[in-house]
Amino acid sequence: MTARNGAGQPAERRSRPDPALPATRSNGGPLPVPAGRSVDPVPSAILDPALPRPALHRPALRTLRLGLVQLTDAAPVLVAEELGLFDAVGLRVTLSAEGAWAAVRDKLAFGALDAAQLLGPMPIALAAGLDGVRSQVTVGAGLGANGNTLTLSLPLAEAIGRFTRPLPAASFAAALRRRAAAGRPVTLGVVFPYSSHNYLLRWWLASGGLDPDRDLRLVTVPPPLCAGRLAEGAIDGFCAGEPWGSHAVERGLGTIALSSGDIWPNHPEKVLAFAAGYAARDPESAIACTAAIIAAARWLDAPENQAEAVHILQRRLFPALGAREIAAAFEGTAEGWLQAAPLRFRTATLPRREQAAWWLRQMRRWGHVPAGLTEATALSPWRQDLWRAAAARLREVEPPPPAPPPGEPADRDR
Repeated sequence: MTARNGAGQPAERRSRPDPALPATRSNGGPLPVPAGRSVDPVPSAILDPALPRPALHRPALRTLRLGLVQLTDAAPVLVAEELGLFDAVGLRVTLSAEGAWAAVRDKLAFGALDAAQLLGPMPIALAAGLDGVRSQVTVGAGLGANGNTLTLSLPLAEAIGRFTRPLPAASFAAALRRRAAAGRPVTLGVVFPYSSHNYLLRWWLASGGLDPDRDLRLVTVPPPLCAGRLAEGAIDGFCAGEPWGSHAVERGLGTIALSSGDIWPNHPEKVLAFAAGYAARDPESAIACTAAIIAAARWLDAPENQAEAVHILQRRLFPALGAREIAAAFEGTAEGWLQAAPLRFRTATLPRREQAAWWLRQMRRWGHVPAGLTEATALSPWRQDLWRAAAARLREVEPPPPAPPPGEPADRDR
């Protein structure tokens, strides 16, 4: 079945509260700013004070409201605030931590947020007006590449038997069919219907000869709730961004079978998106915000900053999680296994329309967008001019071309 949410999603059992989830984050709202920063603000290696930056001394006309979700790849946004990078480019920014992707989408579309960390396919969904929410956002930068894991419950992993990572799709398909024959169909969670998680997972399932809409059940589960749903048996596995796969492993609930980078190495993940019309009304703020994000990505990919990055995320976003759970993505490991394509930031900042076109092809493949949606409309949010203007202020060079997306596996008769 198609992943569902809202009125179209079956009622889910409520899991007991996860001790690792801070209650203050569940309903969204401003993310508290700490009394002091853990690192010196604006290291010169990140923003060269000699570079001309028109926004540096420009008084902020109002506060830019920026939404994010509890995920490791929200790091560029948090680091930009923590290091004073927003301040350095003349921006006042208020961060708003949201509990679910639907909340981020709705707040950005209806004016409660000026910018947000968005799922890669979500600007296409907004341009198409899916689920009755239409908005023409502007993508200024990518926030990361890779970073998601497929985590399976221990009973499902046992049913598969011993396997090497990354788990072959054919091995998963064989176990799924055995379970279905025994009257125990498999349910997997994805974080949102229009997400990289859903489309990469669907591609992988289809490569093993499965029909994701018939051979198993896909349901929507917000990332912070995935481990809890696994604990109560509501799902048999989930595909979500870190640290939630590592968190489930740490709680003894599951095992990580593969990472999203095993399906599409260095695939684009989240994006920095501005609300409809924001970049046109205040292009300087949009460029300045993009520059701060690029600078934060540059800092994050320096190995010597890894421990500090983990500390920032633990203190600001995951106060009840252990450092080991958060560090896994930065170390490029999944349950101790070294990933071939781990979470990266700097090389993913340039928003590439040709990469977004793969999301659009998957959305067409699974019937998630209307047939009349043109590529020009669907991909119009991707704007490289903002990135290039911001990168010029930092002397940031264009990242090398990424790996091509996977080809289409043969479908079963549908």
